Amino acid sequence: MKDLYDIIGVSKNASNDEIKKSYRKIALKFHPDKNPGNKDAEMKFKEAAEAYSILSNQQKRQQYDQYGHAGVGMGDQTQGFSGGGFHHMSMDDIFSQFGDVFGGDVFGSIFGGGRRSGQTVGQGKDLRATIELTYNEIVNSVEKTIRIKRLEHCDSCAGSGAAPGITPTTCQQCGGAGRIRQMSQSFIFQSVVERECPICKGNGNVITKPCKSCSFGLVRKTVSVKVQIPAGVESGNYMRLQEQGNKGESKQPAGDLVVFFEEENHPHFVRDGENVFLEAVISYSMAALGTAIEVPTIDGGKVSLKIPSGIQSGQILRMRKKGFPVLRGSSRGDQLVRIHVETPSGLNKKQKSLFEELESKENKIKNPYRKIKL
Repeated sequence: MKDLYDIIGVSKNASNDEIKKSYRKIALKFHPDKNPGNKDAEMKFKEAAEAYSILSNQQKRQQYDQYGHAGVGMGDQTQGFSGGGFHHMSMDDIFSQFGDVFGGDVFGSIFGGGRRSGQTVGQGKDLRATIELTYNEIVNSVEKTIRIKRLEHCDSCAGSGAAPGITPTTCQQCGGAGRIRQMSQSFIFQSVVERECPICKGNGNVITKPCKSCSFGLVRKTVSVKVQIPAGVESGNYMRLQEQGNKGESKQPAGDLVVFFEEENHPHFVRDGENVFLEAVISYSMAALGTAIEVPTIDGGKVSLKIPSGIQSGQILRMRKKGFPVLRGSSRGDQLVRIHVETPSGLNKKQKSLFEELESKENKIKNPYRKIKL
């Protein structure tokens, strides 16, 4: 059985803050929204959650340090983690217990903070969508409208799932909750696991005659959703729009819409966090004499950049505050322009004569050989 400290990636004398920070890093890496359909990632996510549930609790941690896995009800050495119950819990149950770990800023919901606790069967499923953004849109912040297909409530039965004139009745087995609770006892702790009600199949209601126009009160429709995108996002960021996913059965809440952001493949710029890189090609004479050139910027405009005389190929000039805005901040990164001096080729007789004359008057290079910096 794996050591809990190894799962979290900390030493046995790690502080609570170190344990929390390391767990958050692992949880974000294996988060189900970032690894859809990946069972191995889901297992690692739950495994880390179970380890954190023990190591973040001072009493449980002391029992684990003293007695090992058996001290915290995890004595089955053949089946891995069996006593904590996290492999049998839904993701939302984990998020409800450890929601403080994931933060609550504009992207906090991306990492679990926006999920609802106690998700039940019949609740609408989450949807995913991807929006591609230009650099200009990332700089200025935009509102995008996307069209998605999602489950909506049926107009014929108003989402009840029952035929006209038929009123659904509350399930007597679960009292309308759609789930029943079962208690299990481990070596030291007892846990309660919720399961789908076998009578109403998680719906909470019993329908004697279903609606013929839908399935459990839901039909698939194409809808438009507006997304307000904050300035400074980058590829890999995503945000959760609460209750913009599939509608839930009967009176169950809707799922969320998880919107991922992708940057355009720009023909000139390369992004590095808040900074952006660009290469500018200048002639040999421009490099020698110095000049000013017009340089494009990520917001679509152009600015003048002074090229000092004697600049060498590969040197980088910094244009301050011409990069991307810092997400949720007021500052901006810089635009870094790498200069490439183009050696002339295909010279005509006059040009060749000029360069020969220039060569005869140039100072000799004192140290023509240099150690390469790797």
